[in-house]
Amino acid sequence: MRIGEIAAVVGVTTRAIRHYHHVGLLPEPERRPNGYRAYSVRDAVLLARVRRLTELGLSLDEVRDVLADDAGRELADVLTELDADLARQEAEIQERRRRLAVLLAAGPGDAEPLSPALAELLAMAPRTDSPAAAKDREHLILLDAAGAGGQEIYAALGPLAADPAVLALYERLDDLADAPVDDPRITPLVAELVAAVPDEVFASIPTGGPVVTGFKEALLAEYAPAQAEVVRRVMETFIDRGRG
Repeated sequence: MRIGEIAAVVGVTTRAIRHYHHVGLLPEPERRPNGYRAYSVRDAVLLARVRRLTELGLSLDEVRDVLADDAGRELADVLTELDADLARQEAEIQERRRRLAVLLAAGPGDAEPLSPALAELLAMAPRTDSPAAAKDREHLILLDAAGAGGQEIYAALGPLAADPAVLALYERLDDLADAPVDDPRITPLVAELVAAVPDEVFASIPTGGPVVTGFKEALLAEYAPAQAEVVRRVMETFIDRGRG
């Protein structure tokens, strides 16, 4: 058989055969007087085996090892490793699809490349147009991207995120947008916000606080003065109780 004929029989391209020759995977057959390669049935069997192994996902180096072991022990080892690798890939794909499902379930414009734990947390929160709630969401996303969040904290925040009563607290914070820093509504709102946070959240806060360097100052700068006073007091309570 000539190269085009063996390629047709086995179902590979002539380019692939030439590459197998080049890398030493398939021995060069003898050439006829006219210079053409003359492939035998044995060559076709070997080429077919190469094709089957590569279709299983083996690299050419792994195929070479398999072909070098006549007893087939290498093949069993390689296939076992390949099966384990495929199982890992399958688990990773399932996890990625689960994360995509969470993002697809979000409303238009709400999808973010989040950690699975934070995506689940945000999915629990009721819909709201509150600017303060939107800020909290953005801050959590930033902390998540910076690696300053954590599955333990997100899990502890779950009951709080799912509580519709929290929306009223956000609305009260929104109402302080034009208020002075000595507004009498600040102190009771701080107390109610702190009381709404489960004890598990405080227990999961690192000793150094739940924020990265400079984040606290940048966060407070986004709020109006009275709102910033509320957020500052709440954050300080978080840190103090977390240390305790």
